[in-house]
Amino acid sequence: MKLSVRNVSFMYPTGVRALDGINLSIESGEFVAIVGENGAGKTTLVKMFNGLLRPQEGKVTVGNWDAADYSTARLAGRVGFLFQNPDEQLFEQNVLREVEFGPRNLSFSKTKILSRAKAALSTVGLKEKADQNPYDLEPFERKLLALAAALAMNTPVLVLDEPSIGQDAAGRKRIGRILQDLHKMGRTLLLISHDLDFCAENAHRVIVMANGKILADGPASKVFGQTEILGKAALLPPQLVRLAQALNMPANPLSVKQFVAQYSKWRKRKKKT
Repeated sequence: MKLSVRNVSFMYPTGVRALDGINLSIESGEFVAIVGENGAGKTTLVKMFNGLLRPQEGKVTVGNWDAADYSTARLAGRVGFLFQNPDEQLFEQNVLREVEFGPRNLSFSKTKILSRAKAALSTVGLKEKADQNPYDLEPFERKLLALAAALAMNTPVLVLDEPSIGQDAAGRKRIGRILQDLHKMGRTLLLISHDLDFCAENAHRVIVMANGKILADGPASKVFGQTEILGKAALLPPQLVRLAQALNMPANPLSVKQFVAQYSKWRKRKKKT
């Protein structure tokens, strides 16, 4: 399901211009990270895809739909959303009902609702806590619960706002594996994060935003190597990229595995010269 943004601008009542003539296309099945400092316009942009915000200028399309013609409820069937703060999403009396809420509102059968909810809880590791109240969970578990609720919707597009925040190393790896599996299944993923290491490990394409504009857009290995552009967005490259740059390596590794392989090749070439 292709996403398209054409000449989109948006200003909040406070006078802050959050988006300034944005043009963007995201093809079906892409895994895209959108990065930038607070106030860059990242969250404002992705909220356009499910109607939480509407452009004041320009046009947003989701698949063959002009988003302006559809309600947020209808768009939610195409674009799932994981909020940065899970407490903004959770309201049911127990974990299972929380995850069932989305599929229930899509009018699925009772059997399909239950199977989707249980599968989503199993995926995030909360299957054994199905009967608990969401607010009896630890904060990091509530984040996983909100993710399960989004997964159960089975939307072709999934937006994730800071999914790794508050997670320990094991939690980050679990979420990374979930996202990689979703990407392999052909889902379109939009990842908003200040955790550039997490973005580098997972996303294939990176969009850098600042002051409501797009500063860079391209493959993760290329964009994360553009130190000057990242600096304009008040960002530092991922740790492994910074280490490679400090060593004057010619490549921009995005994972430990890539770094080891590229470092080995680089050292061999240096020895020959």
